[in-house]
Amino acid sequence: MTAVAAHDEAEVYDLRGLKCPLPVMKARKRLSTMAAGTRLWVETTDPLAVIDIPHFCHEDGHALEASERIDAGHRFLIRKKA
Repeated sequence: MTAVAAHDEAEVYDLRGLKCPLPVMKARKRLSTMAAGTRLWVETTDPLAVIDIPHFCHEDGHALEASERIDAGHRFLIRKKA
């Protein structure tokens, strides 16, 4: 599945403008309310997110399915752990 197709079935969480550690903290809280296996696009302008988001996914057991550079920063497709 392409990232574009995955984007159509995943919620987008706009965390642009927030600095570390807020993107990870807010993503963790949002994912905690979602059903297992659902996907979430996290969009951020924090330059440290390219390190922090993959680390967060690994530590919490979520799957990082995509990581893309966008004009204003990055976006990450996370599938919540089962």
